[in-house]
Amino acid sequence: MNIKNIYENIEIGKIINKVDGEITNFTTDTRKVNNNSCYIAILGENNDGNLFYMDAFTKGAKLVILDNYEENINDLKYLEENNKSIIVVKDTIKALGELAKYKRSTIKSDVIAITGSAGKTSTKDIVYSVLKEKYKAYKTCGNKNNHIGLPLTILSMDAGSEILVLEMGMNHFGEISYLTNIAKPNVAIITNIGTAHIGNLGSRENILKAKLEILEGLDKNGYVIINNDNELLHDWYLKNKDEFNIITIGINNPSDYLATDISTINNTSIFKVLSNEYMVPVSGEHFIYNALMGIAVGNLYHEDYNQIYEGIKAFELSSNRMNIISRESNITIIDDSYNANYDSMSYAIKYLASLNGRRIAVLGSMFELGDYTEELHRKIGALVIDEGIDILVTVGIEASYIYEEAKGKIETVHFDNNSDAIKFLKGIIKPGDYILIKASNSMKFKEIVDALR
Repeated sequence: MNIKNIYENIEIGKIINKVDGEITNFTTDTRKVNNNSCYIAILGENNDGNLFYMDAFTKGAKLVILDNYEENINDLKYLEENNKSIIVVKDTIKALGELAKYKRSTIKSDVIAITGSAGKTSTKDIVYSVLKEKYKAYKTCGNKNNHIGLPLTILSMDAGSEILVLEMGMNHFGEISYLTNIAKPNVAIITNIGTAHIGNLGSRENILKAKLEILEGLDKNGYVIINNDNELLHDWYLKNKDEFNIITIGINNPSDYLATDISTINNTSIFKVLSNEYMVPVSGEHFIYNALMGIAVGNLYHEDYNQIYEGIKAFELSSNRMNIISRESNITIIDDSYNANYDSMSYAIKYLASLNGRRIAVLGSMFELGDYTEELHRKIGALVIDEGIDILVTVGIEASYIYEEAKGKIETVHFDNNSDAIKFLKGIIKPGDYILIKASNSMKFKEIVDALR
């Protein structure tokens, strides 16, 4: 991006030493700065990025954007001698969004935006895998799905990318609205409406309302793809099917893309859609829903059956998302430690239950549930029993409700910390075991995964 375009498209308080040239990289992390970078300082929970602007310059940044800066003569001399510039703005996060919105306005690439209470990342991964069979596609890396990560993804798009697959996360009203008005999607996907962040939003109906903000930025001729088995989305579809170009996917309710003849073989799911057979390399009903989204998108973009089939077959999950780790001792760890809410934890437990062997669920606290905290944790405990899990290990204050619900009905034990849980697990695991490890990210369950690898 030309620096002139940056000057013209963000709300600037002051420019210190105006320069010309091209910016080839945008970053909020000085470790990722290289020559001709633009470093955007963010005030975080632990560090103030404004303090590291000189580090960015010494690593090659040509331009830095700051919202907390005191001008001094030494900096001005340095900038003039090295042909570098500082832009001072009121809010660097707002400036980041403005830059991404400008870039989006200049590119011809289609954008596919994905939101939902669970399954966003795996749906993003499978849609991307399908599209890259025919197109030069680009996707959100990892979990960069918020007001910082999504703009950075747009700004980091590979040159020549034809389709961009974006994930949109949220905790409160207005957040998806902000993201979709930057991304301006051609296709909007809503995976489901569950209970994630219900503590902030108050009800599933409010969660639906927040997710539907994605439609605010949708192209007027764009498409909406929804999970028609989700009752709230199904009801919305019935009321709005004449207002939008809606494509439905499902397993239970009649849908445009309906999965039938479902079977599981060697940790893979096989199913048919419109007489065509597909194979997902991970078992579990939720991955079939993800694959159906991929099929719908593949057909929208005129891919043939073989391209869609191969894309689904080859898809790879992002790190810490249902990552299957097989130890030499014939113990299998299911690393789903990145995050958790009621819906994603339910999916993971059902997946564990489908496996043949002794099944151990290591479950931690789920956060942002507010007044629903006890109820939803207890529902997870009841699900563990219903699905026939053999051993339940829980960690954390909130997870004690899972333990209490299951106590006395199956073998279960509760711990206050990861270290004690690790010691217990090392003492009981044996060949043939399947161990699911899942909790909200701040529980740091990756420690348990790493200890058992």
